[in-house]
Formats: sequence, C-alpha cells, structure tokens
Amino acid sequence: MRPAFGTVFDVEGVYLNTPSIGVPPRPVVEAVGAAVASWGRAESSPPEFDASVATAREAFAALVGVPASAVTIGTAVSGLLGLVAASLPPGARVLTAGREFTSVTFPFAAAGHDVVEVPLAALPEHVGTADVVAVSVVQSADGAQVDLAALRAAVGPDTLVVLDATQSLGWLPADLAWADAVVAAGYKWLLSPRGAAWMALSDRLAARTAPVQSGWYAGGWDAIYGLPLRLHDDARRFDLSPVWLAQVGAAAALPWIADLDAAAVRDHAVGLADRVRAGLGMPPGGSAIVSVRREGAADRLAVAGIRAAVRDGAARLGFHLHNTASDADAALEALG
Repeated sequence: MRPAFGTVFDVEGVYLNTPSIGVPPRPVVEAVGAAVASWGRAESSPPEFDASVATAREAFAALVGVPASAVTIGTAVSGLLGLVAASLPPGARVLTAGREFTSVTFPFAAAGHDVVEVPLAALPEHVGTADVVAVSVVQSADGAQVDLAALRAAVGPDTLVVLDATQSLGWLPADLAWADAVVAAGYKWLLSPRGAAWMALSDRLAARTAPVQSGWYAGGWDAIYGLPLRLHDDARRFDLSPVWLAQVGAAAALPWIADLDAAAVRDHAVGLADRVRAGLGMPPGGSAIVSVRREGAADRLAVAGIRAAVRDGAARLGFHLHNTASDADAALEALG
C-alpha cells in the first residue's frame, strides 16, 4: 500500500510502466468493483451510467481547458482520429513526427492522405506546407515533447492542429485549448480502465466533421429507434456508445486528477525521472518518461523485478503519482 497525493495505491514492488498502462488508486478500483458487483446482482440499468459519462467528460474538458460541450467520447485514440481523417479533403497533406505512435498516423494514412514525417524538433519549421499537423504532445517511445509554443506560433490560419495528449495528460500541465483537436486515451496517465477516450474539438473542426460513427448515444434516449436522424447539437453528436465500466472508473479518476496541483504532479514525476537520468549520466529531460539505450537494460530491470517496457529498442521507464525515490534508486541499482 502506498499513500500518495491524498489517496492510496495498492502497488507492490517497483512499477515503472505507466506509459503502457496506469495503476489506478484504490477509490477507482473500488468504484469499478462496485459497478461490477451491481451488474452481477442484476441491479444495473443503462441510464445509471450517464452520470459517470458526464462526470468524466467534464473532467477531461477541465484538464484540456475547454467547455464540456466541445468534448466527444470514444473508446480509443485511433477511432476518434478516424473522424478527423474522414473530414479532410482527399489527399490532404498531414505533417507528423518521425516514429510517431501509429494510432496518430494510421487513421490519416488509411484514409489516403499524404502523411509526411519530419524530426520532432523540426516540426514547427515545416508546418507552412501542411493542411494538418498531427503529433503527440509527449512521444510514446522516449518521452520527448513537442515544442507547443513554437508549433502554435508557426501554424497559419488554414492549418489544423491535432494533438494526442495520451502520454501527457495526467502529469504535464500545458496549454492545449488552442488546438483543433486534443485526443487522449484514459488507461495510461489518467488511471482509468481501457475503453474510455475523449476528444476536444474546435468549433471550426466540429463544423466540418460528419458524425459518421454516431449511433443512438449521439442522439440520446429519445433517439434509439427510427428515423429521422436526430443528434445532439454539440460535440456529443460524435459520441460512441460508452463502455460503461470504463466510464465508471474514469468518473472516479479524472475529477481527482483535475483537482490536483498540476505543477506538483509534474515536479514529482519529472523529478524522479531526472533522478534516474542523473544517475545514468544523462542530462535532465523534463519528462516523466525515461528511455534507456544501454545493452541489456531491459533484462536487468526484469531480473530485478522492476516492471517497465521496451519501446523502439530501448528500455522505457515512466514515473507517476505512486512512484517514490526508492523506485528510482532501485532502477539505478538494477541498471548498474
């Protein structure tokens, strides 16, 4: 049991794999467990989950800095970005970072658009020729961050900006509300069950996006049978029918995360990551994710019982709310 940030995590051992799957605090586990138990007793009713959907939507909106009316729900980043890709004219030029996570790039490539990769640091200087810039705020493979200020300054009025905040929301405070789309899955740093994802849309992107995936939930309980088409008049018109248990967990996790001192969370996570970097002779990274390119690094961590991941040929470590200085020191000892 680990007390941290006003709650408790039931974590044993050293878990440094939040970039793959986050560890929820006990209240989130209890909320989902209670919902499962209610379902098992045949006490669940579909409308009961609407409150969880609304609560999680509002908390995501607060984290991004937009009104809840601008947020649509889905189940995965790629599905939500598929809506954006379908809204573009054929053959649009989409600029992205080299080695970007494919849930960001595949929807555009599969839709037949011209997806161009450039080095992450050079992204702002290439936006002049792009119809869309689609990039992760924090890169999945190594924790590198896009220069948001430079990107914002470089984009013209006709260029759409799509940001994947899956690896940043939950530890990195940043101004994202200016982007045309901010998408994130909840099962990593937002500490929610897999199956909950959200996307905030600007007015101009929402106006040109067709709700091609919408079903009954996009219209509400008065739209479950028959034509004509009738959808909500805000971003809810793009909603997929929610994964109920995932939304229950998100409704417990996201408001709590949104109420935390964001700077304190960043300083905690980045401080631990930089503790490891310093111990390995690496410069500070300003990121909660550490990529270790050393021979046998992943094997050494595994032998020590430290749970991490291998991404792009390197051991990837992530530090979040439940982690401590002891975790960082254990990783350093394992890595020699």
